[in-house]
Amino acid sequence: FRAGEVTVWGGPSGSGKSLVLGQVSMSLASQDDKVCIASFEMKPAKTMGRMGRQWTHFNPDDPQIACDPVERREMLDLYAQFRDWTNNRLWLYDQQGTVHWRQVCAVARYCAKVLGITQFVVDNLMKCVAGEDDYNGQKKFVDELTAIARDYQIHIHLVHHIRKLENEAKKPDKSDVKGAGEITDMVDNVLLVWRNKAEPVTRKPTDPDAALICCKQRHGEWEGGVNLWFDRNSQQFVEQPGLDPTNYGQRYKDAA
Repeated sequence: FRAGEVTVWGGPSGSGKSLVLGQVSMSLASQDDKVCIASFEMKPAKTMGRMGRQWTHFNPDDPQIACDPVERREMLDLYAQFRDWTNNRLWLYDQQGTVHWRQVCAVARYCAKVLGITQFVVDNLMKCVAGEDDYNGQKKFVDELTAIARDYQIHIHLVHHIRKLENEAKKPDKSDVKGAGEITDMVDNVLLVWRNKAEPVTRKPTDPDAALICCKQRHGEWEGGVNLWFDRNSQQFVEQPGLDPTNYGQRYKDAA
């Protein structure tokens, strides 16, 4: 996710776009990027809760933890470490509902210029441009985001929906992204998230739970898909079935 570029993250509703992007944001923050997430559909507490679970691997709603004082203390200690870890790494823009795209652009500029943000997440485009058929508004918004990314040398992630596919088994492509065609034309990268919603009884053990599809990378050398498997305890996606999720807490301890 290079400086000066914009990436569109697309996928059907419920495909896990925001969950994957939250994991990516945490990974970027662990590599000394400063990340701001502007989610207009999810309250900051919910965003932090999901990322905290990915970081700690603990589900605070697990009844077993509530009944085990040792595990509960360990969980609370890890969540406290997560809180400290987010300092100077993660910012959340607290506004839900519809917001004008010009205000989002103003926030992005402030984050880059004043806070030193290097990765800015907008979730999602349809909350910033009123009307699915306002193609001129969509074009102006994306054009302005590309200018901000270029002028301030930050990377902007823009979450967007895709059109309804004929069936959920079909993997989307760039042409399925909703709205003005200029959206995918103007940005540097397009990543699509697909979730395998086939019934467990019909799946093979090696079938992935999801896929991340890179269908455009203007300045790179690779396009293609990466299969992902979902680790339910940590809410992380991993690259192979049975692979342990990333232990961000241990990385934090080792760095300290």
